[in-house]
Amino acid sequence: MPHSSNVNQHCIDTHVIRANQGEAQRCVLCKKPHCQVGCPIDTPIPEIVKLYREDKLLDAGKILFENNPLSVICALVCVHEDQCKGNCVRGKKGEPIRFHEIEYEISLRYLEQVQFPKVTPTKARIAVVGGGPAGITVAYLLARNGYNVTLFDAHDKIGGVLRYGIPEYRLPKRIIDLLENELYAMGVKIRPNTMIGPVISLDRLFEDGYKAAFIGTGVWNPRTLGIKGETLGNVHYAIDYLKSPNVYRLGKRLAVIGAGNVAMDVARSAKRNGVPEVTIIYRKNFEQMPATRHELEQARSEGIRFLLQRAPIELTETGLRLAVQEQVSGENGSMNWRDRGIAEEFFACDTIIIAVSQVPKTNIVSSTTKLNTNRMGLLITDDKGNTTKEGTFASGDVVTGAKTVVEAVVQAKVVAETIDRYCRENGYNT
Repeated sequence: MPHSSNVNQHCIDTHVIRANQGEAQRCVLCKKPHCQVGCPIDTPIPEIVKLYREDKLLDAGKILFENNPLSVICALVCVHEDQCKGNCVRGKKGEPIRFHEIEYEISLRYLEQVQFPKVTPTKARIAVVGGGPAGITVAYLLARNGYNVTLFDAHDKIGGVLRYGIPEYRLPKRIIDLLENELYAMGVKIRPNTMIGPVISLDRLFEDGYKAAFIGTGVWNPRTLGIKGETLGNVHYAIDYLKSPNVYRLGKRLAVIGAGNVAMDVARSAKRNGVPEVTIIYRKNFEQMPATRHELEQARSEGIRFLLQRAPIELTETGLRLAVQEQVSGENGSMNWRDRGIAEEFFACDTIIIAVSQVPKTNIVSSTTKLNTNRMGLLITDDKGNTTKEGTFASGDVVTGAKTVVEAVVQAKVVAETIDRYCRENGYNT
């Protein structure tokens, strides 16, 4: 069983605890909980709330963690309005239960108060490439099951998009450190600053005795606009900016191209780092924005400006040339967006950040054989995580493109079982 840790306790505000206790009392503990059905990872919400009411926080934390090793993170970054909160029956006639806040309190306390015992590996050696949500989940599950796990990460600290893609104000890095410490305590070996491909190839891992390899490297190459001006000194990509926003000097006026959650993170981070005027430029309307309603409203409340129905056609050192867009009826009643063909507009700004999604790096694929990708550069797998290369498995954004953290965990649990079955069927654990 986990035992007490020396990690300093996180001080959760008394008023937050009282609010969570009030929320727990408001929960009606539905026998057919729509909130649980709406949760992608099937969190047993009524059971957790009941334990919370009984002050059995460690018991509740254990259940949460075993169901979702990243429960403390999902409590912060999940799209709650579409999942647990959005499906709560109390929300039909009033305010829905804010279960995610209860989950955060329980999960954080659990990680701070327990340390998982070291597991002596008795099974095959497994390589986990990439320490993002999928990689952390697979590494934990396989190590717990007795596998000899080494996690390779291209950065100096694990976490992937959790550490280098989500701003500190949304996800404190200290929480990822807690997870990293637990992996170390269990016996997972971590090789930071090690990119598989250029020096250590996937094939080399198998030559050194690894019986299976999991790839969860995410999507770290920015998607480009393909227009003139992207190489200019005042133009940056969102995925690069979010890694270390403090090192960028953006000036007084910033334009962010794109309207997903990443674009909102860029805009809000820039505001926090002192940029007076931040404008998000998007080719459609608010209703078509891929960002969640919560992130959009947060951005608007923080003074982020929006310039809609505008598409960039050239980036310059003093701003952007924009084409005005209009919505037109397409075939079968569909609505499309196109250039109105009127005079162009110019938006003056000091800096431009492009936030229109990411694609995978090719360092692993280009240095090995039989590992196939689709036309988007994403790894091809079946629904169990098997790639086209024997003994190699994958899941997460490198397979699906940019998705949510909880979706990565759900599929990673499936792939961990696939790897375990593969090793048992091939006699690698004897």
